Amino acid sequence: MSELFTQGHACIIGVGGDLPNTIDDAIGLANILQDPERCAYPPEQVRLLTKEQAKRDEMLTALEQLAQSTTPDSTVIIYFSGHGYQVASPIGKPYYLMPFGYDQTKLDETAISGVEFTAKLRAIPAKKLLVLLDCCHAGGLGDTQSLGYQAEKAPLPPQAQSLFNEGKGRVIIASSQADEKSLAGRPYSAFTLALIESLAGKGVSQQDGYVRVADLALYAREVVPRRTRDRQHPILHFEQADNFILAYYAGGEAEPKGLPFEGEPEIESEPCEFNRQIINHTEILASGDNAVAAQNAQGARLVTGNSNVVGDNNVVQKNVRQKGKYNINLGSAQNLTTDRINRDQE
Repeated sequence: MSELFTQGHACIIGVGGDLPNTIDDAIGLANILQDPERCAYPPEQVRLLTKEQAKRDEMLTALEQLAQSTTPDSTVIIYFSGHGYQVASPIGKPYYLMPFGYDQTKLDETAISGVEFTAKLRAIPAKKLLVLLDCCHAGGLGDTQSLGYQAEKAPLPPQAQSLFNEGKGRVIIASSQADEKSLAGRPYSAFTLALIESLAGKGVSQQDGYVRVADLALYAREVVPRRTRDRQHPILHFEQADNFILAYYAGGEAEPKGLPFEGEPEIESEPCEFNRQIINHTEILASGDNAVAAQNAQGARLVTGNSNVVGDNNVVQKNVRQKGKYNINLGSAQNLTTDRINRDQE
């Protein structure tokens, strides 16, 4: 019978927004940590934050609660998947993690600075702390020069690096180098896929039922470059850390239970490829009386009605089929507004 890894605590954050794959990654990682047949963390000790729950205040509150609920004997994993930027301005070059709903004109109010993030980490009493950052996704901030600063992708906060150099029980791993992009995939991104595989027992150095921090770090460093054809290389900061135990890989047993998903994983060949496929392959159907079909580019909706308008966040995509009178079917339209529409009777 499986037993719980009672000292395990985790805060898993997948921002979402323009990065829908980050939600899948966060859910997948949270699931294997709670899986009683694998990592066996107590479910109540694994906090999952996605979309609206991954806003600035909610993230900071979750980190504060983690500090309150853990002890020096705890093992803590913090995972963040979203955008990370170093911002060059006349007053310096601060780092920011971008939560859900951030406003690039109000970074101090809607983002989390590297100083804030590091302070929250420092408050956690656990002597075994692993931070996983997947912050170099394509896309993100638009034009910032007109706002008085220049933003650059950055894999991890400089302040956090100094924190992790202080103690032997602190490790930080970033998904890619500063000049690289993190590649998405199915069912998970290249980086998170490696984490999940390692937590399921792949690449462990000892067949004793435990995943150690070096097992996870070295496995990610080996398989991520290979799967991405040398376009993504994780950054490891664990040289001064003890090789502490992170979790079970088989619920306390020595024989691995296999991966928690079926099929062969697939990694995108270029940044944003899978996000574009989600949009381009979506179909929306609208037919019948007085119908309006709107789609957020994930899944399909069937709405019936006449006088149909089909839209996707003000962008009407291709592959649209409609039935009924007074249909509007636009192959591509952005920010469309209409003052008056004259409709001819059939």
